[in-house]
Formats: sequence, C-alpha cells, structure tokens
Amino acid sequence: MTTAPLKTDVTFSGRIEQAAAAAALAEARGADGFVVNELQHDAFLQLAVAAAGTRRIALTTGVAIAFARNPMTVATAAWDVQRLSGGRAIVGLGSQVKPHITRRYAMPWSQPAARMREFTEALRAVWHSWQTGGRLAFRGDFYTHTLMTPMFDPGPLPSGPPLVWLAAVGPRMTAVAGEVADGLICHPLTSPEYLRRVSLPIVHDAREKAGRTGRPFDVAGTALVATGRTEEEYAAALTATRERIAFYASTPAYLPVLELHGWGGLQRELHRMSVRGQWQEMGRLVDDDVLDTFALHGEPGAVGRALRERFGGLYTRVSVSFSHDADDTLALDVLASARE
Repeated sequence: MTTAPLKTDVTFSGRIEQAAAAAALAEARGADGFVVNELQHDAFLQLAVAAAGTRRIALTTGVAIAFARNPMTVATAAWDVQRLSGGRAIVGLGSQVKPHITRRYAMPWSQPAARMREFTEALRAVWHSWQTGGRLAFRGDFYTHTLMTPMFDPGPLPSGPPLVWLAAVGPRMTAVAGEVADGLICHPLTSPEYLRRVSLPIVHDAREKAGRTGRPFDVAGTALVATGRTEEEYAAALTATRERIAFYASTPAYLPVLELHGWGGLQRELHRMSVRGQWQEMGRLVDDDVLDTFALHGEPGAVGRALRERFGGLYTRVSVSFSHDADDTLALDVLASARE
C-alpha cells in the first residue's frame, strides 16, 4: 500500500482534433494528468497535440502498444513529446494480446513478459545514449540497437527522459513492472482485494530483488464507473457497465482476478457465451455482487468520494472509465469530488 496522495487523471478516448481542448479543460478543472488510449489514433500524436494546449498536467499514454513498435520508434516519439511538454510525458506501455499483434500489426509475438522487460531496457539504453552522448550498444534476445550517428541523435533534454509505466494483470508482467519500470498500470477489472493480495506484493518483491525500493513508483488504475445526470442515464450506465464487466471477464487472461473472488465458473461461462457472440446476455450474468466488486455506481459526487475511499492507499493515480456515452464534464465532476 502507498501513503502518497491520490492523484486524479482524465482519460481521453475522443478524436485527435479534440485532444488539445480536452486536455486544456482537464488542466483548468484541476486534474493532475491527461491519459490517452490507443484505439483509433496514435497515442504519441495525441499527446503531442495535448502538450500544445497545457502547461502543468502529466501526459500519459495509457497505453501505447509496445509490440506494435520497436524500442527505437517508441524512444523517438516519446522523446519528442517530452520535449514539447517540457518534461511531462509518461510512457505507458502495454503488450496487447497475440491476435492483435500478429494479425492486426503483423508483428512477432513470443514470451511477452521477457520481451517487455527487454523492450524497456532497450528503450532506456537509447535514451541514455541521447542524454549523455554515450555509445549505443544494446544487445538482447529480441532487440539489438548498436548504431546511433549524430544525424539521428536528437540530443539531451533539460528534463531528462520520460518515466516508463507498464500495464500488467498476470504475475509475470506485474513482476517485470516492478523490476524495470517506474510504475504499474492496472486493468479496470481489478478489485482492491486483488491489489492487496496479488499485484502489490508482487511489485514489492520484484522491486526489492532488483534493488529499486528507494525509487519512486506509481500504481495507476482506472475505475469502472456507472453514473449519470438523470435516472434514465444512470440506468443505461448500469446496464452498459454490467456488459463491459462481462466482456472483460470473458477473457481468459482475467481468470485469476475472478478466481480470487470465487467466480472462476462465471468466467468460464462468460467465455463460452462470448464465443457464441451473446454479448447482451453476458451482461445479465453480472449480479450486484460482481458489479459492486469491480465498479462504482451512484450519483457523481458520491461516486467520487467512494473512488477515494476504495483506492486511496492502493493507487497513487486514478482515472475513471464510463461504459456509456456521457458529456465531457461528467468525469471531471466525479474526479473533483474524489479530490475534495
């Protein structure tokens, strides 16, 4: 557990042309950070746009798909965002799942935890070369970077390199985050109990073995939230949130989270239904106990206060995620209540 104050971040999933205005509004409303998803737009391009409209808040890729790239391409894009923002970039990396990496990105997939460890080490080796002028000589099992000429060296930054966070659910990737990263990004389908009993102890042990316990380390997470301005909007939000929990829970990678709470059978049934495409029916299997474990719901102010109570001392940074269409200020209202 952490004693650091709980910081609040706004997660952005809109069009890239809206990123600057959304980031500026988040900053004006007191948010500590602006996090972009990599869905329909490049994560680093979104942050570059957001950097131009802000002066204070942290700018985070939550996440950029690491294995769709290589360490050099990430190093270059992140260095540019760090330069544009005056040192506010946080590089959140995620592995994605094998079908997307091999079939959508046409990139290799193997040993994701080991590959992510080496990816992070290679990324830092490139940055160290640029920051210090030292020779680039990284040789690994997956990546080799041994050539850097002055023409391609962007030179040092006053702020130094960005921070690196890794997204993880399973024990191996969580341990890698503790070993080599500056922070852990937790999946929305995470409960306080799973954090206390599984994720945080793994991180602590990994950092201790790597001799990194004296360095700052963030634990960032996104809370699933069902709320609304009206009764109709709230009811729709509850239905959509149940369906989203069911969608996440149907993925075998999240079986350990469900099993911790005694819902392994539910996970397997949801997976069978997902194969048949029964998405709406799946949501009906998410009862109130499952909903209350993985989501917060109620009016915006109450949800914000519950957010602080549930994750204060576990997360150092938190954002909220809606499963329904909501106006741009609803998340800001929830997060404002969490800071009160």
